[in-house]
Amino acid sequence: MNRRELLIAMGAGALAAPLASLAQQPAAKVRRIGRLAPATSAFTSLPDEGFRQGMRELGWSEGGNIASEYRYANGVLERLPALAAELVRLKVEVIVAGSTPAIVAAKNASATIPIVMVTSADPVAAGLVASLAHPGGNVTGVTALGQELGGKALDLLKQAVPGISRVAVLGGPAYPLGTGARAIESAARALGVTLQTIVVRTPAEIDGAFAAMREQRIDGLLVLPDPMFTIQNRRIPELAARHRLPAIYELSEFVDAGGLMFYGAALRDMYRRAATFVDKILRGAKPGDLPIEQPTQFELVINLKAAKALGIRIPQSLLVRADRVIE
Repeated sequence: MNRRELLIAMGAGALAAPLASLAQQPAAKVRRIGRLAPATSAFTSLPDEGFRQGMRELGWSEGGNIASEYRYANGVLERLPALAAELVRLKVEVIVAGSTPAIVAAKNASATIPIVMVTSADPVAAGLVASLAHPGGNVTGVTALGQELGGKALDLLKQAVPGISRVAVLGGPAYPLGTGARAIESAARALGVTLQTIVVRTPAEIDGAFAAMREQRIDGLLVLPDPMFTIQNRRIPELAARHRLPAIYELSEFVDAGGLMFYGAALRDMYRRAATFVDKILRGAKPGDLPIEQPTQFELVINLKAAKALGIRIPQSLLVRADRVIE
């Protein structure tokens, strides 16, 4: 080999060494996250996008360094345990669960996989955590205050329709009684409103519930955010309009589907906040050491088309406070 051939061979070897070293570097680990929801994918599209946004802000990208397994019960709560068990078999590292039934299903499926909850009304009363400040166990996340918001919602409904005096509170099978119910009752007393609580166990009972409201001469309606109602977000506002009942909902999708008013925590922001818990857990934090957060953003949405159909004139003082007005 002459001098020129030797130099070429040495140069090729120098280039090959770092390339070979680079090829031997392990690929970045893809972290697997489970998402468990009682509703449909369409119903949770906005919250899911809030979660993905939060993850992107923290350096995690879907299809990049994280892979998500989505499981939706489509309003059939009985499916949640099987879906939770499926996520456990997939060996996800974290389960993000929305609503108390989904959180319970995830916790029953695994006592070790971290669970980040969103929208649980009262996780302490439900036995999911020891306390908000020190959850313990494998559950943490964001609580929605549940029916604590119901008292404020009832007050807003009374402001919109001052003449109402008999209000039905419509709940479903997962409606958690307790401090939330007391908050609604306390607001009702202060407003001079008589409450009638109506709990339906299946969608088939909803028509009968509205018939009962007519017989009891109900003139206002507060619809609680029960998971079973998520696939009834068009039917319930239609029944309220048919019975000429001004109603306020604790899920904004009901107002987008024709309901009168919504007041509650901003779900998109709550799921964005949930991403911070997932980020900390993936980086080594224990869920039991992460204090549970309460929502900081709340929304009021008013549907003027629905108000007009009911013959209601919403006070300007209420309209200026609305975060969104549907005209």
